[in-house]
Amino acid sequence: MQQEFRNPFKLDNEIALITGGGTGIGFGIAKAFVNFGAKVIIVGRRDEPLQKAVKELGHMADYRVYDVTKYEKSESLIDSINQQHGHISILVNNAGMHLKKAAIDVTEEEFLQVLNVNVLGAFSLSRQVAKQMLVSSKGNILFIASLASLIGIPSVTAYSAAKSAYLGMVRSLATEWSPQGIRVNAIAPGFIDTAMMRKATESDPKRVEKILGRTPMGRFGEIEDIGWVAVSLVSPAGKFITGVCLPVDGGASIGF
Repeated sequence: MQQEFRNPFKLDNEIALITGGGTGIGFGIAKAFVNFGAKVIIVGRRDEPLQKAVKELGHMADYRVYDVTKYEKSESLIDSINQQHGHISILVNNAGMHLKKAAIDVTEEEFLQVLNVNVLGAFSLSRQVAKQMLVSSKGNILFIASLASLIGIPSVTAYSAAKSAYLGMVRSLATEWSPQGIRVNAIAPGFIDTAMMRKATESDPKRVEKILGRTPMGRFGEIEDIGWVAVSLVSPAGKFITGVCLPVDGGASIGF
């Protein structure tokens, strides 16, 4: 008798929380998750883009206005989601802050702000969500790192430091929590066509030329490219993967 086919990428009955999910890469991930059956809650600091995103995502999406640096509010955020939708089984730490500035001109205050948004914000929410994941012995936590985690890129020292910190955090959390059923992984997007990327390159044609020149595929990525990989990592298809950072960059991290 032929064995019944089961789609290992399905996310039915999963509840996913995605920070920075209203725009860019976060929205691309949310769209992919919904398409594969997950209930998605997106969070961000601004109400309008979240409302617009949920309208496009449909009935399987909801949102909360939330600033990842307001650590003291993380518990109430999780409680609110639990009461309305059930326990979170997938967390995507995507919210981030970019800073393009010569290192010599970056102030301590600016550096700390980037670390607070990218590193402490992600850790605080991961710790809060993990409390309930550990009880159920099931969950996935995904960090959206960066090509800047892997190679040297000028004028983004604070951002590179923050995104590089993800790699250590992923490895450490994976070794601590994976024995208890929580997989922890990261994606390192290359140059993806988003508003943040366009802002960083629109006045710098030489930078664009350099990016494309070292990317073997010769183009920028799309948000869907990150969304599909995110699905593969948090779905049953990735059930034996933890503690890794997967570059999705058109080969930029190995290009010349």
